[in-house]
Amino acid sequence: MIGVYIRVSTVGQNIAGQKAEIERWLKGNNVCKVQWFIDKASGTNLNRPEFEKLEKAIFGGEIKTVVVYKLDRLSRSLHEGINVLARWCDKGLRVVSVTQQIDFNGAVGKMLAAVLLGVAEMEQETRRERQAAGIQAAKKAGVYLGRKPGTVKASPKRALELQSKGNSIDEIAAALRVSHRTVHRYLNT
Repeated sequence: MIGVYIRVSTVGQNIAGQKAEIERWLKGNNVCKVQWFIDKASGTNLNRPEFEKLEKAIFGGEIKTVVVYKLDRLSRSLHEGINVLARWCDKGLRVVSVTQQIDFNGAVGKMLAAVLLGVAEMEQETRRERQAAGIQAAKKAGVYLGRKPGTVKASPKRALELQSKGNSIDEIAAALRVSHRTVHRYLNT
């Protein structure tokens, strides 16, 4: 079976673009039977519920091919991304990036993956550096407001209410428009 993995970084992002490209690839390759794994989480680490389900299905022998929109959807960390691909390729898994039009099997595929994951990590670091520089410049100019110490993005009480009603972390994060990490922090207070 083919496993399709989609990841968006924030609650405000939409999976529709990735899904449309992947569906186009699936149709063009006459693939009908797939299992979808969709995470709304950062690519900086692998602690993602659907990613973990995907890996469980891979190592359980259920998934033989993983299709992604772009390789950086798996990870924005060179180290973690290479480790994931190495584990998967050692298992004999086929990994396909539909927009990059690359099949990451074999030595050449692993080399290309290393380059692409390195670029993804570099982009992430560059974005963080630009953001930090912008904040410093705004602070220096006296126009950076930021959040006042002790304030929160949403109501921790509302997070607890939603949890008591049986909502998942994903649902609470979406409802409050905050990250999963923030939800966990609110629920542990």
